[in-house]
Amino acid sequence: MSQPTSPPTGPQKSSHRPRPGGARTGFLMAVTSMATVQLGSALTVPLFGELGALSAAGLRLGWAGLILLVLIRPRRSDFTRPDLLACSVLGTATAGMMLFFMLALTRLPLGTASALEFLGPLAVSLYGPGHGRRAWTGAAAIGVVLLTEPWHGGLDPLGAGYALAAAVCWAAYILLTQRVGDSVTGLKGLAVSMPVAGVLGMLVAAPAVSSHVTWPSLWIMLGLAALSPVLPFALEFLALRRLTTSAFGTLMSLEPGIAMLIGLLVLGQIPGPAPAVGIALVVIAGIGATRTGARPAATPSSSTAAVA
Repeated sequence: MSQPTSPPTGPQKSSHRPRPGGARTGFLMAVTSMATVQLGSALTVPLFGELGALSAAGLRLGWAGLILLVLIRPRRSDFTRPDLLACSVLGTATAGMMLFFMLALTRLPLGTASALEFLGPLAVSLYGPGHGRRAWTGAAAIGVVLLTEPWHGGLDPLGAGYALAAAVCWAAYILLTQRVGDSVTGLKGLAVSMPVAGVLGMLVAAPAVSSHVTWPSLWIMLGLAALSPVLPFALEFLALRRLTTSAFGTLMSLEPGIAMLIGLLVLGQIPGPAPAVGIALVVIAGIGATRTGARPAATPSSSTAAVA
């Protein structure tokens, strides 16, 4: 007589089957995420003169971590030790991505800094899991170069170093976000990683925050934190459950184009011929990556192993 099978204990692992809507839904989530990131950045710029770039980034990270911790309220029983470690490393990468990019913007034009930072997602698209479609990646890379026209300005070595550090953090963020999203249900992983990022961001920005922050700016940064990074990072968590990291990395090439569109609508900045061609190339690359970027369904054996 066979023995009854005991129920699994501990946190349940999700399978890697694609979520409803697949790649198209992932595409819409990623584009919405990029749009809110750029809108949040545009609305934060006027506060740089009052708070400084690091203070603005630190406050946004701090508020975002607090918002997610209160709204989602993760429990220790929801995580294994490897899950908690992955969430902590993800939080570190998130903080580094935002802080290094802000430092790069103090020394480089926005276009040049964005082009250098995009090398992170580009590397994921080329070499990350999922075997990136190199034709789309190549089109995206050429489009980003045409968009940002880095040859128009001098390259500050320290600023370039900051932007490349942000690129490394962005690549790690993409890979770790998918790993955490696959291991932890819902947005509980984000509710742990963002408080880690918030603590690190506030520690780095503490000297400037203590001397420059005012109550009005503090509440403004709360609203901006909800817009970005809370909303876009939550959307990216969900998008990476539907897309391969390679497709997602290529989709990130749309962000400079979205930034240019927001600049056109909000600041009246009209792109020249080369950036216009660049926008077309990254849109084509994004569509191509989406059509071939859905994550494969898990086999029954892998689904069983995921909850074992």
